[in-house]
Amino acid sequence: MHRVTSGQKAFQLVNLSLLSLIALGMLLPFINVLAQSFSSSTAVTTGKVTFWPVEFTWINYQYVFSDASIWRSFAVTVYITVLGTLINLAATASMAYPVSRQEFAGRRYVVLLVLVTMVFSAPLIPNFILIKELGMMNSLWSLMIPGAISAFNFFVMRSFFMQIPGELIDSSRIDGCGETRILWNLVLPLSKPVMASLGIFYAVGHWNTFQSALYYINKPNLWPLQVKLRQMITTDDISIDPSASQFSDLAHSSPEGIKMAVIIIATVPIIMIYPFLQRHFVKGLMIGSVKA
Repeated sequence: MHRVTSGQKAFQLVNLSLLSLIALGMLLPFINVLAQSFSSSTAVTTGKVTFWPVEFTWINYQYVFSDASIWRSFAVTVYITVLGTLINLAATASMAYPVSRQEFAGRRYVVLLVLVTMVFSAPLIPNFILIKELGMMNSLWSLMIPGAISAFNFFVMRSFFMQIPGELIDSSRIDGCGETRILWNLVLPLSKPVMASLGIFYAVGHWNTFQSALYYINKPNLWPLQVKLRQMITTDDISIDPSASQFSDLAHSSPEGIKMAVIIIATVPIIMIYPFLQRHFVKGLMIGSVKA
């Protein structure tokens, strides 16, 4: 039985304390925003709120839930997150699988080309011209198609696919399976850990879409939630439904509580996904990092 030395115990204690402090430092701003979202406008504007709501109220969330523009932006964000993640995983798997097999003669050149994109990224203006010429301006496709394959995620998935025994794939070919059927019916079912891990990476990226939407989307009804939130924070543009007179004074006097409520709504859904995929997340990254 391995005996833990006093030095190892001290290291573990220091390591745990340091990581706990870092985690607390990341958590406290979120707690402050959450407390402000449940506080009255007076408490927020006077700076009385720290880590606990002052003059607890639901009025900020009632306003957000009654604002159709926020719900529309939320729906756009959910749409590009779900569909965009599916496109990412399908495209990355379709490219990583052939490159992971030894019988693919041109795999080294493909890997080299992908590696170049990690070192040299395309400038903004050529990207903008390309999106415009493809007719994707003011289209949600501009937020999903250009970044369909991430170079880093490609290498992680390729490394994972290389762990699958070649004999298993050869036996499938003997049974008459084509490459597409092998990928979708054999390889992907065995790749749930790496698919879950990369799915989180892709989903978080789509959920936080900001710059691409700012460059390529000019129609407010197609703005994702992050752009809508930015508009509210920078311009104090809080829309008011004329029929909701109980919110008019709140929106004009103190929009800060409303902004905090929108931040919480924009943050919590993607955080809630992680616990369900945590088991696959760590396993996928560990296995996918064995080979380069």
